[in-house]
Amino acid sequence: MFFGFILKIYQIVVPFLMRTAMIYFMGVQYLGLNSLFVSVIHVLNLAELGVSSAMVYSMYKPIAEHDTTTICTLMKLYKTYYRVIGIVVLCLGLLLVPFIPHLINGTFPSDINIYVLYLMNLMATVLSYWLFAYKNSIIYAHQRADIFSKTHLFTDTVKYILQLSTLAIFHNYYLYVMAILLTQILTNIINAIIANKMYPEFIAKGSLPKEEVEKINQRIKDLFTVKVGGVVISSVDTLVISAFLGLKVLAIYQNYFYMITSINGMMRIIFHSCTAGIGNSLIIESKEKNYKDFKKFTFIISWISSFCTCCFLCLSQPFMKLWMGESLMLEFPIVVCLCIFFFVHQFNSLFNLYKDASGIWHADRYRLLITAIANLVMNLIMVQMIGLYGIVLSTVLSTLFIGIPWLLYNLFTTVFAYSEIKNYLFRIGGYCLIAFICCVSTYYVCLFVTFDSYLELICKLLICCVIPNVIYFVVYYRKEEFKDTLVLLNKMTGGKLSFVLAITSN
Repeated sequence: MFFGFILKIYQIVVPFLMRTAMIYFMGVQYLGLNSLFVSVIHVLNLAELGVSSAMVYSMYKPIAEHDTTTICTLMKLYKTYYRVIGIVVLCLGLLLVPFIPHLINGTFPSDINIYVLYLMNLMATVLSYWLFAYKNSIIYAHQRADIFSKTHLFTDTVKYILQLSTLAIFHNYYLYVMAILLTQILTNIINAIIANKMYPEFIAKGSLPKEEVEKINQRIKDLFTVKVGGVVISSVDTLVISAFLGLKVLAIYQNYFYMITSINGMMRIIFHSCTAGIGNSLIIESKEKNYKDFKKFTFIISWISSFCTCCFLCLSQPFMKLWMGESLMLEFPIVVCLCIFFFVHQFNSLFNLYKDASGIWHADRYRLLITAIANLVMNLIMVQMIGLYGIVLSTVLSTLFIGIPWLLYNLFTTVFAYSEIKNYLFRIGGYCLIAFICCVSTYYVCLFVTFDSYLELICKLLICCVIPNVIYFVVYYRKEEFKDTLVLLNKMTGGKLSFVLAITSN
């Protein structure tokens, strides 16, 4: 988690500077074009089918049992799958080439060839599968995601230096994309070298029994619909905005969404760091112990999400005014919709964490696909009725009324006791109410801050740091979930919170 946070902070600050440089040196349309290509490539990654998740999950047991032979055969299978996936992504990507101009409403920069740029982005993705990608599984399965964080700190630095140089000196977008291609190759090679050095005993060789391969293939089939749904939900907004509202609107929207994805990225570090540990706990601990942990994590996520939502609600507009100017700002009601999206997304991510850790993909195989179809239909209808509001609200409504209820049902019928679901829903409702109180209170206090400078941003940030955290502490400091959280934090800090535990227990 520590190295993950370091990397994520780095990947928030520097790309923020890169977005600024892109607008300054190249123009807002290039920023929108960059977002469009990212989303198209994300759709092509459907070919991955969830192979990575299925293979890493399959390694948990042999690693716990020190079964080197099985791990080697799993890596061989993983290697074969990824070679095929790279070919499939390349073929599908080439088939999409004639349709690329139709994904853009209005004009795009006249000095570029969008076909060439698209093919360069496509090759970066294909190489991410072909160049030793299968070796990453052994590092992930051993809960050493920090290795990837350290590698990306280095390779991202190389990438950003190259990209900033090409923008500032050459004003050349082709060279900007070429830097992505080169650093993807560098990242894969470095990770492969590290995997070979740390785990030299694990070599891709041998073959699994037919019945084991069939089990893995079944997991992959179950994950396919999940993968399709996830890609549609995460990418369709960008594609619909580009196709219906144009590259400029897309660039402005992505500036706001960049802040949300930055916070989501920080939260995702927590989720990724916990997945393998929770998966192990679900295997060796009792159902009661795991449900208690689930309630504890729910409380932690609700507190963090409430605080972050308050910050986004109160700070996004003054920040955008200073960063981009009033001409590149969205209306405040859109910001409110984005806050609701963010808050709902965090709980959804927690539930997905437990779903992935428990491996219940078969029971969950249709949920995300149905959610994505509903989201897409509402997107296409609502964008023509209420524009950008329809894009954000369609994602919120489909997740809140289809995705989350369905996922909770799957969790409480396969992982936890179904008799506890009613109590858990009341608990969630309480957290939502407190989050609403925190946001309203913080926003109205911030209205009294009227400085028109960086001082306004600093003062509102201080208010956001104080009010929601004080409210949460006052409401929950004597509750079981708060004390359990303190116990966890006390362990993580080596006993430095013992005095806080003593105070709250009296």
